[in-house]
Amino acid sequence: MKQLSFILLVAVIIACNEAPKIITIEYPETRKDDVVDEYFGLQVSDPYRWLEDDNSEETGQWVDAQNAVTFAYLKNIPQREKIKQRLTEVWNYPKYSAPFHEADYYFFYKNNGIQNQSVLYIQEELDGEPKVLIDPNKFSEDGTVALSGLSISKDAKYAGYMVSSAGSDWKEGFVLNIETGEKLPDHIKWVKFSGMSWYKDGFFYGKFDEPKEGEEFSQQNENQKLFYHRLGTLQDEDELIYKDEVHPKRSFSAQVTDDERFMLMYAVESTSGNGLSFRSLEKSGDFIPIITDFENDYSVIDNKGDKLLVLTNDGAPKYRVILIDTKNPSRENWQELIPEKEDVLQGVTLCNGKLVVQYLKDVSTRLYVYSLDGEMEKEIELPGLGIAGGFSAKKDDSIAFYSFVNYTTPATIFKYNEVSNTSEIYRKPEIDFEPNDYVTEQVFYKSKDGTEIPMFITHKKGIEKNGQNPTFLYGYGGFNISITPRFSIGNSAFLENGGIYAVANLRGGGEYGEDWHWDGTKLKKQNVFDDFIAAAEYLIAEGYTSKEKLAVHGRSNGGLLIGTVMTQRPDLFQVALPGVGVLDMLRYHKFTIGHYWATDYGTSEESKEMFNYLYNYSPVHNAKPAAYPATMVTTADHDDRVVPAHSFKFAAALQASHQGENPVLIRIDKKAGHGSGKPVSKRIEEAADTWAFVFYHLGMEVK
Repeated sequence: MKQLSFILLVAVIIACNEAPKIITIEYPETRKDDVVDEYFGLQVSDPYRWLEDDNSEETGQWVDAQNAVTFAYLKNIPQREKIKQRLTEVWNYPKYSAPFHEADYYFFYKNNGIQNQSVLYIQEELDGEPKVLIDPNKFSEDGTVALSGLSISKDAKYAGYMVSSAGSDWKEGFVLNIETGEKLPDHIKWVKFSGMSWYKDGFFYGKFDEPKEGEEFSQQNENQKLFYHRLGTLQDEDELIYKDEVHPKRSFSAQVTDDERFMLMYAVESTSGNGLSFRSLEKSGDFIPIITDFENDYSVIDNKGDKLLVLTNDGAPKYRVILIDTKNPSRENWQELIPEKEDVLQGVTLCNGKLVVQYLKDVSTRLYVYSLDGEMEKEIELPGLGIAGGFSAKKDDSIAFYSFVNYTTPATIFKYNEVSNTSEIYRKPEIDFEPNDYVTEQVFYKSKDGTEIPMFITHKKGIEKNGQNPTFLYGYGGFNISITPRFSIGNSAFLENGGIYAVANLRGGGEYGEDWHWDGTKLKKQNVFDDFIAAAEYLIAEGYTSKEKLAVHGRSNGGLLIGTVMTQRPDLFQVALPGVGVLDMLRYHKFTIGHYWATDYGTSEESKEMFNYLYNYSPVHNAKPAAYPATMVTTADHDDRVVPAHSFKFAAALQASHQGENPVLIRIDKKAGHGSGKPVSKRIEEAADTWAFVFYHLGMEVK
């Protein structure tokens, strides 16, 4: 690296039993280039464009230099080791998934406590002896190779599974003989955003062409095709099922109905809306299109004879279930089975010849049982307010399983009997954390335009609203994704030490259906930022905390959220943690799968109005001279979903414009990606770094 072009000396006094230490931060120099783009007559500078090249030696040196500063800073926070020790202790308990049934076997995942990756187990019948089927901890010494997809053949003879390395979205596929445990020679590569859909002696899957060498983690993902792989053959011999040379940015996935009568093909070109086609597997023929406009979402639950049961938001922003006759699939012949209701219909599972329907009511689950004729028969009683997830059953089984979780309760597995309509605890975790010491309240506050926004606030019972409580506010607000109650092991250390954990359910998400989603997209994206700012102001006004005691965090689209609000209101937060964020809103669509996000964001090239809107909030372009909160940007070198260049450029822009005494750091994880498949050891290290940073800058002590 060149000599530093500027030096910021920050005297950081860290209280501990020893003499206080003074940490001197010298930010690495980040070269500026004279790169300028023109958008609708406006010249826009992009001085850090060179950081987009993740293969260059100079970028690698910059990453190492930034990490050296960041990890030296974190290492010198004495409480970090105490936090890491406590996180390791509380993390170390057995965790189970809900079992799922296929043919003569039950399958489930288990982590003994702090295993890097959860292990797949198999057992015959529910009272059988569990045996290890796939242990991904044996894939690599450091746990960075993960099991990232699983598909069991209908006769449970084979397990098709996907593996990803270092957190990348790229996957490789393999096949295991379940009875013998033998790994077959079958091997498929360059798979992304696709699973395996079994049919006879093989499976359907989607793959991309092999990317250019050196551009595996940044090149735009285009021209995906559908293939059929027959067991015992090479991938080069796979049968091409479908390709679309006219629309290179579309991706495709396959689904086979349970009775193997139909193959469904989904086509997507963004994160909202999809096309849907089908073809008979009993006779040859081309795909018959049902949906071609990509305006709404359609998901086939299964078929009822010749008719497809479809969950959709077509004509129903909060979703409904319809029947589409494969013999007469045109829209005028559709039948409504379960109409739209006040609450959001999230999912439907077949169980014992019935439909188990899951609704979201004010960000909490409700479960009901319907007949196949669409009549509601009964409600499934849940143990309280929270989220029921992983509901698994076969359509002829009377027994099903689901997990239940909320902000203070780790996932508990329940066994449900459809005949008696009763649930009983199947597996309850034993964790070194006492849920009864805490309470979660749901409040509704008004955003800037008067819209009421829900927020969950979790804290110790009896906490005093004196404005001095350290508070951690999380948000997302995008892509129709509902941020629902969940238990986080990492958050336990914060709660135990008097922290308040708050989650705001912002517009842009799916908590109240498609209308709620669209109210936080494109030219309405500022609503999301206003909702989050209003959440912070509410917590301060109501005496939960103060701006000196408030930390904010978001990941991915939530990283965009934090990057934007900290540039719009740097005075409102003490700590800002933008994680793996979409931060360059003018160029996000030029990398990997970024073009899919245009339905939420719009692009800088589609119109002058859209460009101006993006330019006015894009974090990279709005890091202007200001005193910013204590900031730690986080990303990873193998993030091929939101490429790390976003975070690189934002951190460089912040360091160049920051005028305060707070540190502005970037933590770049190695051999990691967007988050999926990250080994427990890395998750604990990242959590320890994050909480150490938060504890110190909010003035907290580990009790």
